[in-house]
Amino acid sequence: MNKFHSWLPAAAAGGAAGLVNGFFGGGGGMVLVPLLMGRCGLDRRRAFANSVAIILPLCVLSAGIYFAKGNLDLWTALPYLAGGLVGGWIGGKIFEKVPVVWLKRAFALLILYGAWTALTR
Repeated sequence: MNKFHSWLPAAAAGGAAGLVNGFFGGGGGMVLVPLLMGRCGLDRRRAFANSVAIILPLCVLSAGIYFAKGNLDLWTALPYLAGGLVGGWIGGKIFEKVPVVWLKRAFALLILYGAWTALTR
């Protein structure tokens, strides 16, 4: 753990990411990336990469809870999972090749798209 932050604020940030993930089925990375950059002093690339590693178990936990409560249809999710695995592999491979300015722009556009669809549907 980075010497510039303590365990408690990091755990609180993780809790906030988990809460967002649990409520919305994802999106905890939008909480974590800025916190990892600001609190931990990580550069943007490391913040994105660490966010993915932190979010994975949160997503697995949330999916398990949704499944246990009967809210997850695995057959509907399966093709998205297959495509997501391929997309995640490709994204991980080209991540270092994409200039940071384009990562920032893509992240901002994704947030704006999510906001737009949430407000218009």
